[in-house]
Formats: sequence, structure tokens, C-alpha cells
Amino acid sequence: MDTENNYNYEEDEDNLYEKLQKENEEYVKIFESDLLEKGLSAKTVNRHISNIDFYLNHFLLYGDLIPMKHGCGMVDAFLGEFFIRKCMWSTPGTIKSTAASIKKFYKCMVEKNLVEKDAYALLCEVIRDNMEEWQDRCSFYNDPDEINPFSIPDFF
Repeated sequence: MDTENNYNYEEDEDNLYEKLQKENEEYVKIFESDLLEKGLSAKTVNRHISNIDFYLNHFLLYGDLIPMKHGCGMVDAFLGEFFIRKCMWSTPGTIKSTAASIKKFYKCMVEKNLVEKDAYALLCEVIRDNMEEWQDRCSFYNDPDEINPFSIPDFF
């Protein structure tokens, strides 16, 4: 596992994708063990693992290949737009539960010295400060009678 972030962004994109995906598997295993040690139910553990797997392997590796370590800085783009627009299951409730999974995951990564404490503190602040707005945006987006909050006004 490359915890020092020595990525060669010049290497073949497919190779980098596979490398990051393998690292993410290891991070997810660490997180799963941590959750089980804390005595969470299998159902709760599975929900957190599913949420984190989606975040790490579908969002962070979606366009630009973003290592887990830099995922703390991407939570607004994920929960405030991508999750709402791309996930049919997005609701204000799933935004909150997904945010909880992301916070738990990165807290575990901090405890294992895989992520900086400052990055985690910023993640928590962004979630706290934006949760209501994300949930409102999701409600509007899912309501067919409301204006799409992501639409660009037609100037012509």
C-alpha cells in the first residue's frame, strides 16, 4: 500500500487505476476490521462498506484518478453534486448516512496514520457546514415539480 502518495501520474492511466483500486481494497479491509472490532452489526458494517466502496472506487476514480488520501477534499463535490445527480437512490437521508460513513472511514484512516488529522478536521467541517444545503438540493432535484438546482439558465 502506498501511504506516502508516491504516484507517478505520468504512468499509464489503466495501471494507475488498478494500483489505486488495489490500495482502496486494503483501506476498505482496514475499515471493515475496525467497524467489526467496535461491535457494529453486520448490516451496519455492510452499509458503511458499500458507501465507502462507492466513494473510493466509483467517485474518486471516476474521472481524475484521486488517491484515497486526497478524498477528504472531495466530499463537497461528491455529496453536493455527484451523489445527488448520478445516484438514483439519493435522498436527504442517504446523503446523511453516506456522510456518516465517509466520516467514520476517514477517522479510521487518521487513527491508522494513513490520513492527516487536519484533512479529517476539514472534512468534518465541510460536512457540518453543508449538510443542510446538500439535503435541500437533493429534495429539489428529486421533486419533479421543482426547478433543477443544477440547471444552467438559458441566456438565449
